[in-house]
Amino acid sequence: MTTGPRATAGLVAGADACTGAYGHLATVGGVSTDGTADAPRRPAQGAGWAPDHPRRAARMRVVGPVLGVVWLVFLLQPWQAAWDARPGAERDLSLAAVALLAASFAWVVTRRAAPFARPTPLPQAAAVLGVQLALVALSTLAAEEVGLVGLVFVGVSAIFLLRDPRALLVAPASIAAILVLPRVVPGWEPIDDLVISVVLATLAVFGFTQLVQRNRQLQAARDEVAVLAVEQERERIARDMHDILGHSLTVISVKAELASRLMDVDADRARAEVLEVQGLARAALADVRGMVAGTRAVTLAGELAGARQAFDAAGIEADVPGALDAVPDHLRELFAWAVREGTTNVLRHAAATRVAVTLSADTLTIDDDGADGVAADAAGRGPGTGLAGLSERARRAGARVETGRGPLGGYRLRVTTAPTGGATR
Repeated sequence: MTTGPRATAGLVAGADACTGAYGHLATVGGVSTDGTADAPRRPAQGAGWAPDHPRRAARMRVVGPVLGVVWLVFLLQPWQAAWDARPGAERDLSLAAVALLAASFAWVVTRRAAPFARPTPLPQAAAVLGVQLALVALSTLAAEEVGLVGLVFVGVSAIFLLRDPRALLVAPASIAAILVLPRVVPGWEPIDDLVISVVLATLAVFGFTQLVQRNRQLQAARDEVAVLAVEQERERIARDMHDILGHSLTVISVKAELASRLMDVDADRARAEVLEVQGLARAALADVRGMVAGTRAVTLAGELAGARQAFDAAGIEADVPGALDAVPDHLRELFAWAVREGTTNVLRHAAATRVAVTLSADTLTIDDDGADGVAADAAGRGPGTGLAGLSERARRAGARVETGRGPLGGYRLRVTTAPTGGATR
């Protein structure tokens, strides 16, 4: 008996159909089986998979196995060969073996062939494949060489069970059996065309499973990128909120305290300070709204003017530069944030009477005569949210933040791109 060209083509088509049985499901994870991007998906929840189209996924979980099992029709070939054999125990064993082989393959397709199924543990996979090979051997008792058709299904089962290159070792063993056994067993006829079925089925299914695995990895990477983007945005909002409200509320607190002291001494001056507090509160609200909308801009000139005003209100002698020409454009925003952070630190923690702000083409320095650099951590001026946020901004701009004792005897905050410095954060 021979399988014939038409039967061989049918077996190849059957094996290919097993690879495509879950093809639609492979696109639900976010990337189609041809490697192209599908519509955006929700990030995976934990280690699970959350498709955007649950009804479609549920439908394909039913349709996929049905399409795979349908191709068991090609096992009718060895079944028919065994049926036509002489009645007896060998015929009955062969028929039972073909039926059990079909059942085992159906189990593999329905339980292990889904794109998102995990690899089967090696001992269990080896047991299943061993049983299938034994059934193929039993089917040849009556079906003779036609029973070797079952080796195609064994090869496909190996790939679905193991899902790694080890499964490809079944194909050479099957090919050797197909080429050798018909030539050494009396009464058998060569069926070399079955080798094509084994090779094509093995390569097609293996390629499909590897593509699905890569798509899963790509989807996991996309989900991780989405989570990281959310975390980075959350950190940005927290950093900006600290920088904006920390500075504004500190200045408001200083001016409100000044207004309360002036209330009985100079009512007009106190009223002016209260009006400035009101304006600062409105400006802080506008800043928060702009931050949320992503439209808020920070300028070095504006921050220097605000710092000068805040130091004057606190009664601190301040040396603040007015010329910005030496500062390149790409550093002005960073230096503006540094002025804001430095001003907030001086007003909150320094107990200073004098502040000096200096600017150059690559460096901004803020020195005060308050709590010195050694006592900075005890005064609450060590690494915190503000300095951490400023350090992150500096890193992105190719600069660094340095802190320590300054020449005025107090604290120094230095942001620079120059290759020198003290304690770098």
